[in-house]
Amino acid sequence: MRGTLRLLLLLPALCAAAPPHLAPQGNTKQLIVDDKPFLILGGELGNSTASDLAALKPHWADFQRLHMNTVVAPISWELVEPEEGRFDWASVDGLLADARGAGEHLVLLWFGSWKNSMSSYVPAWVKRDQARFPSTQKADGSGSEILSPLAPANVEADARAFRALMAHLRAVDGDRHTIIMVQVENEMGMLPTARDRSPAADAAFAGPVPRALMDWLVRHRATLVPELKALWEANGARTSGDWRGVFGAGPGGEEVFTAWCFARYADAVARAGKAAYDLPMYVNVALNRPGRAPGDYPSGGPLPHLIDVWKAGAPAVDLIAPDIYFLNFGDILGRYARPDNPLFIPEANQAGRAESPAEAMLAFGRYDALGFSPFSIENAKGPGVEALGEAYDVLNQLAPLILAARGTGRMTGFRSKVTYEGAVDDAPQSATLGDYRVTASFVDTWAPAAGQKTETHGALVIQLGPDDYLVAGSGVTFTFAPVTPGPPQAGLERVEEGRFVGGQWQRGRLLNGDQTHQGRFVRLPSGSWGIQRVRLYRYR
Repeated sequence: MRGTLRLLLLLPALCAAAPPHLAPQGNTKQLIVDDKPFLILGGELGNSTASDLAALKPHWADFQRLHMNTVVAPISWELVEPEEGRFDWASVDGLLADARGAGEHLVLLWFGSWKNSMSSYVPAWVKRDQARFPSTQKADGSGSEILSPLAPANVEADARAFRALMAHLRAVDGDRHTIIMVQVENEMGMLPTARDRSPAADAAFAGPVPRALMDWLVRHRATLVPELKALWEANGARTSGDWRGVFGAGPGGEEVFTAWCFARYADAVARAGKAAYDLPMYVNVALNRPGRAPGDYPSGGPLPHLIDVWKAGAPAVDLIAPDIYFLNFGDILGRYARPDNPLFIPEANQAGRAESPAEAMLAFGRYDALGFSPFSIENAKGPGVEALGEAYDVLNQLAPLILAARGTGRMTGFRSKVTYEGAVDDAPQSATLGDYRVTASFVDTWAPAAGQKTETHGALVIQLGPDDYLVAGSGVTFTFAPVTPGPPQAGLERVEEGRFVGGQWQRGRLLNGDQTHQGRFVRLPSGSWGIQRVRLYRYR
């Protein structure tokens, strides 16, 4: 009887869902929330919005209308630890309560030692005690408002505050899982030079490259990002030595040093936080413009050419997430979607852009993204916002199918290629799913040609069975061709438009007539976002 009573008392704990975490899924990882895969359809708040909960409150209804399920929100060090050792959780708890009331999850951004490279969100007691909390220095010896990543006092204070935050989150949300992921710092990097010029940094730069980084380079030589591999090999691919000897004395080698310093700092903060509450953690990236030298952009951040340095230096960080404000969206996704780096886009340019829905389809379909989140979502206005809401509605309906297909090769996404300069290449694109090659055309031939912005057209395709496919999006026309032995042509046996309601397909119109040009193609009309189910057959 006593054993039975004890088991009954333990049942709530035994039945409780595990905290949010990442789990393998095919060749990527899945975000698991309340023991189920979760797809982030998010929006990130402006930097200061969450510091005024009363001003934020009217926007929660807007987020619901957009079919968002996650709000990405900053938490600043200066607000939670206004005096050293005294913590004030009012801003955190208020945000948490409002998110729960709106039925939204949260991804929290720790604005700790750095925000967009600068140390602007650290508490006043850190800013004013520069002897204890030193900053980086420029070549002329003058200081900067960027805390040094090499100072033990800096990382100890930040890590202590972050651990206290995570312990509080576990206490107030450990059984609810409103908070599903946490960002460590914000857009780290060194300005306006490639590295810190303080005496401590000079001494470290003259010292040996840490064994952990050297071992990573040797172990991953065949798969290193091209820029880092070229830099290392140009200096002899040495397996030991000081930073100048291994990577050269120029800005490229100095930036590798800076990246290692920031990565180790982020790792220490993340480890401290995970010791209190082990949630998925990531760092975000302020990307570099082409042709700029280190220091003209935040040098040493987790940039595409430095990913391997960060992977070696920050193993406690689960993923690196690009903040994408450049037009070559697809190119950037391709650099960050790696088997060791599940993709998340916390800042997908400014909210309200007409291109955002198509970018979301590409991110989820082709690159198996964990989530998508335009920036400054509370300030979004215009027709682009309405389109994002329609696309998020579609993605919400498809979420179980998307999550099941992630990392399996049964799903892809399409959007016109756009260069950094903004040139649009809307030539058709193809991909093979199962027994068929799927070709997508971005010019809607049934809509007026004048004024078509094909960069706003996008779609994803999921293979449901040997001859069954689902297409979703806007402004894309599909044709199918067999790629395996058998009859050489593919026909459309049946095309339906419809919706998923409660996970069940509810058919709308049967589109085997004019809408498919009598079986010649599958068309997702421009100007709206929808779903169609397609059954193929083969004939001679």
